[in-house]
Formats: sequence, C-alpha cells, structure tokens
Amino acid sequence: MPKPQAEQAPGAASLAPLDPGMFDPVCPSTLVPFRVVDKWAPLVLRCLEDGPRRFSELRVPLRGITAKSLTHSLRALERDGFVVRAEREGAPRRVEYAMTPLGRGLLGSLDTVCAWTREHWDELLDAREAGLSRADVR
Repeated sequence: MPKPQAEQAPGAASLAPLDPGMFDPVCPSTLVPFRVVDKWAPLVLRCLEDGPRRFSELRVPLRGITAKSLTHSLRALERDGFVVRAEREGAPRRVEYAMTPLGRGLLGSLDTVCAWTREHWDELLDAREAGLSRADVR
C-alpha cells in the first residue's frame, strides 16, 4: 500500500509561527463527544492546516500536552493516514509533520463538530458535571 503523501500548502516554507493563544484555555474540545484518534488529534490537525510543522512548533498552541501525548497523537494520526512525517537530511536533523489529503478531508467535519459543541456547550457541561457527581457517589 503506498504511503500517503503530504499536501503541500502554498508558501509552506515561510509559515508564520503558530499563535500560542490559538486555542482558548476553556476550549470546548474536551467536551466534544466524538473522537478522531484521541482528544488531541483534532487540535493537532488544526495546527497543520496551513502547512507542515515541527514537533516543537506544535507544542506552542497545545499548552498542557506532554511530549509523550503529542508523540502518541502524531503516531496515531500517521498510522491512520491523516498525517505524514517527513525527515529532512542534513544537520541538524529536521522532522516535519504535514496533513495528508485524507486528513484535510476531516477539516469540514471538524468544523461541523466544533459548531455543534459550541451550540450545546451548556448542556454538555451540565451532563459532564452530572456524570462526575454520579461517579463520586459510587
């Protein structure tokens, strides 16, 4: 089976740095009841939306993610064909991650899920709190 190819964004070599405030600290992503790979994967895909990024660049807006969790998410996204890892020859070694066309195809669905989550934010919070209360009683 051929390895998925990264989709090259125009001007990928001169991408602006990722904004550390790209994701609101109270981002509703933790409440989304749907998972693609894991809880961090949709955020990683958003970071790769404009072009390839290095591991260290991805950690900037993903405050709170450990190196181990980011590595796990990237490997799972690569395994499932959503992301491709490219290692550049030379010194220093340079590894970049880029979204594949299959991964880019998820962006519209992620937009829909994000909109649904924003619309049902209060209900999701209430349900989460009720579920946690029930779990504490057990």
